[in-house]
Amino acid sequence: MALFAYEARTSSGEVRRGEVEAPSKNDARNRLRQMSLNPTSVKKKGGGLLDMELQAPSFMKPKILNKDLVIFTRQFATMIDSGLPLVQCLEIQAAQAPNPTLREQLAVVKESVESGVTFADSLKKFPETFDELFRNLVAAGEIGGILDTILNRLAVFLEKNDKLKRQIKGAMTYPIVVLFVAVIVTAVLLLKVVPSFDKMFADFGGTLPAPTQIVIDMSYWLQANGLFLFGGIVAFIISFRMFKKTSKGEYMWHAFILKLPKVGDLVTKVATARFCRTLGTMVSSGVPILDGLDICSRTAGNRVIENAVLKAKDSISEGRNISEPLLESGVFPEMVCQMISVGENTGALDIMLNKIADFYEDEVDQAVENLTAMIEPIIMVFLGGVVGGFIIAMYLPIFSMANQIQ
Repeated sequence: MALFAYEARTSSGEVRRGEVEAPSKNDARNRLRQMSLNPTSVKKKGGGLLDMELQAPSFMKPKILNKDLVIFTRQFATMIDSGLPLVQCLEIQAAQAPNPTLREQLAVVKESVESGVTFADSLKKFPETFDELFRNLVAAGEIGGILDTILNRLAVFLEKNDKLKRQIKGAMTYPIVVLFVAVIVTAVLLLKVVPSFDKMFADFGGTLPAPTQIVIDMSYWLQANGLFLFGGIVAFIISFRMFKKTSKGEYMWHAFILKLPKVGDLVTKVATARFCRTLGTMVSSGVPILDGLDICSRTAGNRVIENAVLKAKDSISEGRNISEPLLESGVFPEMVCQMISVGENTGALDIMLNKIADFYEDEVDQAVENLTAMIEPIIMVFLGGVVGGFIIAMYLPIFSMANQIQ
């Protein structure tokens, strides 16, 4: 049995402090509840090395994935809808959530709510898990008394947002992996295979064909300068990443991406779908439009689009509507701006935004399929050209010697 110091409130709100013996912190809390006390703080007494509760460093704790947050949000909405008290819902989730890191965070949130802090404010303790969008929607649900509805909308939003991320990752992973393999194969051929052929050709003597000589020269150059080349690549990557972290660098890079053929169109569609889904979810949940635009700008994922949304926010604060500044930015498609204008005029902005998001999510599906279909043959031709070129270059002298023997 361990000794725990506690602070708790009675049913009348009176604060009480004391000590209680229990096998664990959870047992101590349960014992206090049996005493008709609502614990706000329970700490193990002692402090010696043997009494300290061992905790894993933060970098060793499992990361909270989007699917963990979706499951929590769905289950929490069901519990609230069933009429369970907020604290009891948090207690159940803190005990049963599949992710141990999320369980720890929910236990802290539950303690905060028990002490009288609102649910939305309690979530601010973990901004890396519950972002500003999540917290603002929860706050709107608490104020409006529709927390279950808001949580269900949040779960739908998180699922669709996760789908978009997986689509982009899936489209980019394949070419990156193939390009990496091509670089490794080329390096192995130049450093290991070509030198053995060069020794064989030197024994035979004679002049080598131009393609063969070029490949052998490349092999010698890579052997002599390989470390410098590798160091240069590493230095370039580090410098580029540091440049991207600057405000100007990030903006220039994002503007460059938007101008790329095919890729820029895909990024624009993804950003449009995310913007419309986020803003539509927030407007339908009762979040003020200016607050919604402020949050949407930070979730756009592209500085050019972020600036366009912030300009739209400034224009709205001056009395203009949303569609006009978005159209003037030149970032969002004209059709999107026209549909937003219709939604504003008819008083159904949230419905229109969600329809736009549905449309552009389907567009992203098709764009990813088209991009993958276009990249695959290009990659195959590239790999075939690299490997086939090496093989032909290395066998040309052999063919020449065979012709001379005949």
